[in-house]
Amino acid sequence: MEPLQIAEKIREKFRDEVLEAKEFREQAAVTLKKDRILEICMYLHDDSDLCFDYLVDLCGADYAGKKEKRFDVVYHLYSIKCCHAIRLKAEVPETNPEIDSVTAVWAGANWHERECYDMFGITFNGHPDLRRILMPEDWEGHPLRKDYPVKGPEKEWSGFVEVLDRTKRFKDFEWHE
Repeated sequence: MEPLQIAEKIREKFRDEVLEAKEFREQAAVTLKKDRILEICMYLHDDSDLCFDYLVDLCGADYAGKKEKRFDVVYHLYSIKCCHAIRLKAEVPETNPEIDSVTAVWAGANWHERECYDMFGITFNGHPDLRRILMPEDWEGHPLRKDYPVKGPEKEWSGFVEVLDRTKRFKDFEWHE
């Protein structure tokens, strides 16, 4: 199925949720409201004509000051059976940045959603284990936000000294083959 045909199927089924559908370089991108993302993803997964059985990637994007809704959660989907792809973008506001988790549809979304939470501060409702994955648990802020300081937090991370001590001990360790 052609990318714009897939976008049109989404528009037919979820008319009030689709904000925009466009094609660029033979790839379709459908921008959606966030409220029914789980239902839309289940439809794309379960519909026999679409069969999007593979979540290639899920990531965040920050459009601070450029869009009314600051964040997008972007889903790249692929159908192994049908060999077609689609990109979904769900708009998420800066105030109360949250969206439903799609781990019930694709178990592999677990780590992607944790990374998006960690880097952008977007909460995924219904996620089975939403916690930081790249940054330490006590890290303050979300490093991929446009307003995150380039040099990092103003104060030094509390675990920094501990990491330095471990590094020094490791440096003196002799490796034997």
